[in-house]
Amino acid sequence: MDDASNNRRIDTASRIIMASPQTIYQSFLNPEELVSWLPPKGMSGHIEMFDPREGGSYKITLMYEIEHSNPGKTTENTDVVQAKFLELVPDKRIVQSVKFNSKDPAFSGEMVQKWLLEANSVGTEVTIVCENVPEGIRKEDHDIGLRSTLENLALYTE
Repeated sequence: MDDASNNRRIDTASRIIMASPQTIYQSFLNPEELVSWLPPKGMSGHIEMFDPREGGSYKITLMYEIEHSNPGKTTENTDVVQAKFLELVPDKRIVQSVKFNSKDPAFSGEMVQKWLLEANSVGTEVTIVCENVPEGIRKEDHDIGLRSTLENLALYTE
């Protein structure tokens, strides 16, 4: 018997950022900072609520700023995301549950997103691991979005 969860996609992205793990970790804990770098290129964000602690959560609306080929998950031009902090290990790891507000079952379910911070001689290697990526999110689009977010984080923290 097949377990459907074994068929769920895992997407990853990684980048060396010339900033300390402490600086990068702190950029997750302030809503103004988070919303300034988290939305990928072509999007902006608005945080509606924010509780930065293990078990805490936040709600962010991502808005497309430019014409795009794929519709948003919540409306034509927005993705509303409810995230919950599952684990916060200072300067090392942030694990969160991410759920999209969508009536489309292709975007439903819980995606677990792990942000791993590893200090090295030039800064910090930041790795994002997304488990159980909803099938409606095209891998190519997700890869571009993850790389864009890492680029934004680098620009913000370096």
